[in-house]
Amino acid sequence: MAATGIQARFACKVGEFALDVDLDLPGSGLTALFGHSGCGKTTLLRCMAGLQTAKGIMRVNGDEWQGEQAGRGGGRPVHQRPLAYVFQETSLFPHLSVKRNLMYGYRRVPQSERQISFDQAVEWLGLSQLLTRMPAKLSGGERQRVAIARALLTSPRLLLMDEPLSALDRNSKQNIMPYLEALRDNLAIPMLYVSHSTAEVARLADHIVMMDKGRVVAQGPLQEIMARTDQPFGREDDAGVILEARISQRDDLWHLCRADFAGGQLWLRADDHLLTGQNVRLQVLAKDISLATSQHTDQSIQNLLLATVDEVAPDTSPGTSMVRLLAGRTPFLSRLTTRSVHTLAIEPGQQMWMQIKSVAIVD
Repeated sequence: MAATGIQARFACKVGEFALDVDLDLPGSGLTALFGHSGCGKTTLLRCMAGLQTAKGIMRVNGDEWQGEQAGRGGGRPVHQRPLAYVFQETSLFPHLSVKRNLMYGYRRVPQSERQISFDQAVEWLGLSQLLTRMPAKLSGGERQRVAIARALLTSPRLLLMDEPLSALDRNSKQNIMPYLEALRDNLAIPMLYVSHSTAEVARLADHIVMMDKGRVVAQGPLQEIMARTDQPFGREDDAGVILEARISQRDDLWHLCRADFAGGQLWLRADDHLLTGQNVRLQVLAKDISLATSQHTDQSIQNLLLATVDEVAPDTSPGTSMVRLLAGRTPFLSRLTTRSVHTLAIEPGQQMWMQIKSVAIVD
């Protein structure tokens, strides 16, 4: 097993449900565990935390938590695993202020072992104006931010989050997202994030594990997995790809900006908050890409990209097909009628012009 990253192999049975997984995950960034309810996401997190008895092996950046060398019984008990677990319910101490809630875990960590400072946690989660408040005076999103900060202040080597936004309304979810992005970008430890929300995964994840019936059906970088035609992402109505891009130019006359990515460039609406040099995540849906065998400039669609057909696959209905294309090394998906695929004789290796009707910033 590798010395860095997370390596985990677990097998267990809970009632009639059986979990059997083999994972090799990055040692930093945010990995999303994605799948429908009952697929085993929470059970896997509990195995990692030591809350669920399971046969297997687990290492976190070279430190063995479970296995032949991990002590009697094959695994460390929960209190000896240097992790933090954020649940759906915040479970803040109601009689303590926000600051005292945060200090509860922080003071229990010896000063020499503290990896995250109090000020860092407060800044990353935007809590400076809330420190004197009591939990009862906080909104749901504010309570969850405090719970996450309290978890971080125990200086964990692994942060587990089990659907932390599921109890929040839409506005609260939107408000907390930038703070989770800040954690993803600033933390030097791996984060595992359970969700069944495609929108959350698209915005937050660097890496993804797709689960079904207690098994891992796919794992890898977010961009690669979302662009696969044989996985659930590729079969949903809002199937599409995520692009990492950088704003390279603003055209204030037409209220547009240009985003450069590894396979080319795309124009999108220039919101006031978009600045030249800013990194953004873009989403391009399969239903918003039509294909042509030659370049057509006499039309309203402005984003035209030359790409190579990589795969043609059946879609969710006999009348539609999914075409996977590569612009450079960047994958795209295009959902077409099967008749169109036949008429244009689309096949792997063929060069096509992608006509991209819409590009959205993931936020």
